[in-house]
Amino acid sequence: MFERVLSFLRDLPAGAGTHASTDDPRVAASALLYHVMNADGVRQDVEWERFKAVLAESYSISGAELEALAAAGERADNEAIDLYAFTSILKRHLDADARKAFIGLMWEIVYADGELHELEDNTVWRVAELIGVERRDRVEARRKAAAHAPGATGTSSDE
Repeated sequence: MFERVLSFLRDLPAGAGTHASTDDPRVAASALLYHVMNADGVRQDVEWERFKAVLAESYSISGAELEALAAAGERADNEAIDLYAFTSILKRHLDADARKAFIGLMWEIVYADGELHELEDNTVWRVAELIGVERRDRVEARRKAAAHAPGATGTSSDE
């Protein structure tokens, strides 16, 4: 399933030119991933590296193209007043399995620093609700990501 979502994400259209539009599903995904990375107010290098690695793997990009997408996601998130603008784009472009897999990517970024903060937990919960991912799928994705983060700390509101 993960390969299917990566394949789907790679096939999403890129924004026009170097100024990607926030209507671009790649920018929407980048903005949401950036948002969850910063939800606790502390951006650690390990989180930034995982954020860029997820983008690179998801879209088969590197170098300047990767930096441009990361910057576009950061800019879009900083300019956004809510998450709906991004979640509505992903909900239109991703099927149910891809939306579940996207929540898994969010959890990977949350656990990149080995700690679950309540604001990160809440952000993933809100995004999952907005894109139509069921609670059990969100919990399963969280448990899977936590299992890959040795010594992970923090308790989810779902527990």
